[in-house]
Amino acid sequence: MTEEPTRPTQLDRLGPLFAGVWLFFLVDPLLTGWDHRGEVTGVVGMLATVAFAVLYMSLWIRVRNERQRLVDNPPLRQSVPYLLGLVAIGAVMVGCLGETGLASVVYIAVACFMVLPLRTAAACVAVLIATSLTLSAVAGWGSQAGLVFGILAASVAIFGMRLILRRNLQLLVAEQENARLAVENERTRFARDLHDILGHSLTVITVKAELAQRLVDVDPERARAEIADLERLSRDALSDVRRAVEGYRELTLPGELARARAALAAAEIEAHLPNSADEVPTELRELFAWTVREGVTNVIRHSGARTCEVRLTSSSAEVRDDGRGAAASPGHGSGLAGLRERAAAAGAAVVTRTLEPGFCLEVVRS
Repeated sequence: MTEEPTRPTQLDRLGPLFAGVWLFFLVDPLLTGWDHRGEVTGVVGMLATVAFAVLYMSLWIRVRNERQRLVDNPPLRQSVPYLLGLVAIGAVMVGCLGETGLASVVYIAVACFMVLPLRTAAACVAVLIATSLTLSAVAGWGSQAGLVFGILAASVAIFGMRLILRRNLQLLVAEQENARLAVENERTRFARDLHDILGHSLTVITVKAELAQRLVDVDPERARAEIADLERLSRDALSDVRRAVEGYRELTLPGELARARAALAAAEIEAHLPNSADEVPTELRELFAWTVREGVTNVIRHSGARTCEVRLTSSSAEVRDDGRGAAASPGHGSGLAGLRERAAAAGAAVVTRTLEPGFCLEVVRS
């Protein structure tokens, strides 16, 4: 799924206008060219000044678009031609218009800080200042203190803006990464819950379907009852999935004990379950409900047990059986992995033990 492009705001549309205001300082070269409009140098100087302004704004807009795409340093292969073009046109301005053409140097310095790595930009600006002072001394144009101050002030301003933009870009990238991780965590949580919910329900449905098939010819009445149970269980599973999709995990410990009793009976496993869960504190009820669901599901699926016992205390939940020690690969599988995540979040731990005979799954809060 592709993201829809962000609609530009009023400030975005006015951005080039605000940047264009600073082209005001190119008025002096234009006026100088106008004063010599009867000469080739004056006409060429004016045309060069206009071309310089257009190229500078083109670079500014390109850099702005790169920043909006979270690019800190535009590729040099794209930026260097702009800089070389500005330097070449600036040289034409100085050659045709004289001292006023040096106004282009300020814009070239700004462009260097816009597109080059900061250290490289600082070196380029130092070369620009040295070149300007040398030209001024050779041509006898007098002190260029104002020009040097303008170059330094503009460079420092753009340097500060680059630092702010870099921090903002880093924050935006971090926010995007956090959003990606949040989505990934939610996908993992949903996959875990879907496994836990459907794994249990489909196991019970499978067992009851097998039982109903065996009873069709032997005991039709009981077979019909099992088939009716199948319909009810499938509706419950659908409801559980809908709750999971909607973000609700309405799991109750008494409800899981009741489901476990029905599921064990359907699998013809003798159940020893507590009659109530009153002693379990509120903050552990959901965790213990998941423990009962995962433990009983594994007993039905893997153990081949004849009996299953669930023990509840104020700090622990235990599911044990007398089968072949299965839940067969403790520590593996998404069911136990999901249970460990839930237990860790509640300050508890999952403990698995092999019995003689059987297997024990226990969640304990220390």
